[in-house]
Order: sequence, then C-alpha cells, then structure tokens
Amino acid sequence: MGRITTRRRVTRIRRNAPPSARADVLAVEEPLEIRVNGRPLVVTMRTPGNDVDLAFGFLVSEGVITGGDQVRGARYCAGATEDGVNTYNVLDVALTPEVPPPAPELARSFTTTSACGVCGKDSIDAVTTRSAFHPASDPLIVDPEFLLDLPTRLRAGQSVFDKTGGLHAAALVNAATGDIVVLREDVGRHNAVDKVIGWAAAAQQLPLRGHILQVSGRASFELVQKAAMAGISMLSAVSAPSSLAADLADERGITLVGFSRGESMVLYTRADRVQTRATVTSSP
Repeated sequence: MGRITTRRRVTRIRRNAPPSARADVLAVEEPLEIRVNGRPLVVTMRTPGNDVDLAFGFLVSEGVITGGDQVRGARYCAGATEDGVNTYNVLDVALTPEVPPPAPELARSFTTTSACGVCGKDSIDAVTTRSAFHPASDPLIVDPEFLLDLPTRLRAGQSVFDKTGGLHAAALVNAATGDIVVLREDVGRHNAVDKVIGWAAAAQQLPLRGHILQVSGRASFELVQKAAMAGISMLSAVSAPSSLAADLADERGITLVGFSRGESMVLYTRADRVQTRATVTSSP
C-alpha cells in the first residue's frame, strides 16, 4: 500500500524573523487507475488508502453498480512498472456476470485531478445520472443542534489532516444512533465521498436512508449527485453550495445544508427535515 503522508525539508519565513529550515509533512497524491473487468475506465488522483472503497464508490456514483453484491472482487494489478514492481496504483474490479460493463462513453482516457470530479463531460445532461434510489421519500428528521455539531465531530476524526493540513474529509452519520459509521480523508473531496459510499456499498448498506453525509468543504453539483446515487437524503457542508448543487438537491429531494460551522447553518432545500420549535422569520 502506498504512503499516505511524506516528509520534505522546507524553509519557513516569518515577518521580522530569520528564515528557518525544518521538516514538514505533506499529504501524498498519486494516480489510481481503475479498471473494470480488465479494461481501463478512469485515472484519478487520490491519497492512497481505501482504494477498493474509492473504486466501489466511483462505480456507484456513475451508475455502473448499485451495491457491493454486484462485484466479484477487486485486486491490484501486479507489474505496474517496467521492472515488475507493484505500485498499488492500478486496481481492477471484476463485476458479476449479470452486470453490464460500463458504457464505452464512460471510459475516460484523461486523468481526473483531485479537484476535478465531473470535469471532461460535455453538458449537464451528460453528468446527471439517474439513481436507482429515491432520497425524496426518506422520512429522515434531525434536530438542528445535532446537525450543527457534525463539523466539529468530523474535524476531530481527521487524523491525517492534523499532520498535513491538506486533506478533505467526508463522514457518514447514522441519524438514529448519532454514530459516525465511517470517515474517510483524501486530497480530493469527491474521492473522500466515493470512499465513504464505496464502504457502504461493500457493506451492503445501500441505499443510505436515515444517514447524513457531512463534508469538510463546499457542496458542489458532483457531491449532491453522489449523495443521490447512494440514496442519501441529507448533505451538510461547512462551506457554500453552488447554484447547480442546490438545483439538483431540490430536484432529487435532498436536504442541502451549507455554511454549517458550529453556531449557524443555512438550509437551501428540504428544510422540513430539520425540525426546530422556533418560528422562521423572513427578510428581504
């Protein structure tokens, strides 16, 4: 398995102080080629670790599979370099016989960057994949105080971020028990979400009714899309959503929460799932 962090000598400069040299810890970013039934599908830049979860989550997000029972196995391809050394950067996923292979147009011959997600597709119609699940029908109801606490709980679980300051995180929270059932970190926010969804797929937990997806960054269209594909009815982010993310959340019946930062949050869609005794006041 590849390294998650690496060390590098750096020079730090402070105002009104002499430069100082020291060792710094960086988050590792390496390519992962995902193959399906031996055929290359995509290359994504990611933080090594939980690669099978990442691949499963990616396949769920793209509508190739709807659960881990549609996968026969996954293995790293040996001989990834000319001298036969396994870099653990090529993963082949074998689907069960009844599952159709990915459509040819899904194969991406370019590299997906850690900030990319849906880049390379030509239109909104092309990137909007219909889910087998229906988040709108989830009767999930949560208390606002519970929801406001989630960013702090997410941050407390970011062990690699503590060392590097350079990773996004995503956590899946069981609304009934209050437990964080899985938390993943990655240089790419979409990768962190794919790792969470892939874990749930492998554990046969899709659709994820009654769960909240908490993320450390902004709420983009791609993250709402991934939530919808996994049957998640509530996505909470510490930063802003995009207009397209709000539109898609509205269409799919997903509660979209933005700017959730401990003391306040903004509900962009399906506010009925967050119950409060106070009366909502309106302003221009």
